[in-house]
Amino acid sequence: MRNFIFFIRRFFNLLLFLALEIICFVLIERTNTLQGNDLISSANAAAGLIYKKQNDVVYYFGLRKMNDSLLSENAILRKKLDITYSIDTLRDSMVHTKIIQADTSIHVVKYADYLYRTARVINNSINASDNYITINRGSADGIVKGMAVISGTGVVGRIEHVSRHFSSVLSVLSAKLKVSAKLKGGTNGFVIWDEKSPDILAMTEVRDYVSIKKGDSVFTNNYSLYFPPDVLIGTVVKTEKEKKKGTLMIYLQSSTNFHNLQYVYVIGNSMAEEKKQLEDSVMKK
Repeated sequence: MRNFIFFIRRFFNLLLFLALEIICFVLIERTNTLQGNDLISSANAAAGLIYKKQNDVVYYFGLRKMNDSLLSENAILRKKLDITYSIDTLRDSMVHTKIIQADTSIHVVKYADYLYRTARVINNSINASDNYITINRGSADGIVKGMAVISGTGVVGRIEHVSRHFSSVLSVLSAKLKVSAKLKGGTNGFVIWDEKSPDILAMTEVRDYVSIKKGDSVFTNNYSLYFPPDVLIGTVVKTEKEKKKGTLMIYLQSSTNFHNLQYVYVIGNSMAEEKKQLEDSVMKK
């Protein structure tokens, strides 16, 4: 009680001033319509600004959860889309697979079964001769060596090393990685990194009689063991003829922005190992 009295005595003038101010505002609001409306309007504006700033802060800290939700939803949609593209329809009664249409002579054969897993990039290099990306998914999440990695805009790389909770991705920005690719019209080749810029890739082994225009898109093709077909790799920015080889060197603007890579999809193909074993057995003969 004694301290309270000392507090009142010490700040009496300030407390009196605040009390009179409050009384003045109340009187203005009640007795003078014009100033009262201005006062209420100002108070509402101030309160609205405070609520907006509060909402902005809550929204900012909720972005990560929102991103994770959108990535998971996109992974499901990509899975559904690939189911359509990874089925061949055959009119052959000797193929004993599941019949999915009313016409009993139509059967389907699955040649790929892709599973998408979302992951966050926690480290990324773009200036080495062989660049690697670290993601926050590992063997505990079903990640294994060789799985393809893409972003929301295109090809990223391939899983190279796996621990329990993390994985290292060999980026397409590496001399060690060649991606089987195709141009519009079905022309095939390989995409590599020319080691000059993290934005520029190069497509090789394309015959020099192929018609190519600046802006044409390059996608993964059906021959890749791990990458799904029709994933965008880049767009043509320049071509150069290699006269001795009779081929073109096609320079591409990478569809993936490696400078600001934050989230990726890791793609597993449950039928890839079977295909690889078959092809390896043929090569040994």
